[in-house]
Amino acid sequence: MAGNSFGSLFRFTTWGESHGPAIGVVIDGCPSRIPLTEADIQPFLDKRKPGQSSLTTQRQEADTVKILSGTFEGLTTGTPISLMIENTDQRSKDYSEIKDKFRPGHADYTYQAKYGIRDYRGGGRASARETACRVAAGAVARKILGDGITVRGAIVQIGEHIVDRSEWNWGEVDRNPVFSPNAKAAVFWQNYLEEIRKGGQSVGAVVEVHASGVPAGWGEPVYDKLDSELARALMSINAVKGVEIGSGFAAAALMGSMNADEMRKGKDGKPVFLSNHAGGILGGISTGQDIVARFALKPTSSILTPRQTIDVNGENTEIVTKGRHDPCVGLRAVPVGEAMMACVLADAMLRQKAYQ
Repeated sequence: MAGNSFGSLFRFTTWGESHGPAIGVVIDGCPSRIPLTEADIQPFLDKRKPGQSSLTTQRQEADTVKILSGTFEGLTTGTPISLMIENTDQRSKDYSEIKDKFRPGHADYTYQAKYGIRDYRGGGRASARETACRVAAGAVARKILGDGITVRGAIVQIGEHIVDRSEWNWGEVDRNPVFSPNAKAAVFWQNYLEEIRKGGQSVGAVVEVHASGVPAGWGEPVYDKLDSELARALMSINAVKGVEIGSGFAAAALMGSMNADEMRKGKDGKPVFLSNHAGGILGGISTGQDIVARFALKPTSSILTPRQTIDVNGENTEIVTKGRHDPCVGLRAVPVGEAMMACVLADAMLRQKAYQ
């Protein structure tokens, strides 16, 4: 099964299934002598783990990470770093009734079509459980980037309800279970999602991720552009159906005079941009501004509402997905998006060092 690795110089490979004994990630390309312990990784996994509110799946996983290789006396050695997270709360019986049916919106049918076999327990390899491995890799990437670069994300839309940016507060994001940068939106979204959950339905979301402190000059031209690498990284996250950088699709409605980010000479002699429609990237190379990306996630496909489908024999049937699921997968996608942004930037940083 190809397609389980991401990155060039900073490269990671994830492994494991949703209902297997464990999941994990092997990271290659991390420089030596970087301080790294489980305590550096665990806070990010805690931010993503399930069961933290009634608005996410009630699967109870501690998501405790173990470093199996690649460090010695608290420092990276330059060799592959292997991280493992045990699965402790699988309920495979929840899927026994639908093991011969294809769930609409899931990868059941496509995995069967490709491999002739599939792990029906929670989606197996296609499960969002895999994203915990990405978050662990992202924690290592942040150690490489250092304290001068900040990567943070927030939810800016749930369903058709969009956040009011005039009251944006990054400090608010970690104070509510819906990762909202707006306190009023947080209250509204929580009530809204409770109604969605009680109705056995689901909704989608849009997550926005910012990286501050990235110097100008990172990224490669043409095919390895920083924005194309970032778009690929975010698009690979489960349930993501769209990615945009900077103004994104909204740029199509702007005049050229409005969209171009004008520049002036700053007090320190460095350029100052008067806007950031480009999202901090021009020609595939960072400008020194904040890098801004958004990604849209579809509604959770596992819902209690009966839907039409077919079984493995091609016969028409209906399906109701039981078990423990998120009414909005976007809630746990924020730390995943942050992690993928960090991994892309760590790779770009190491590539840039090759020029120096």
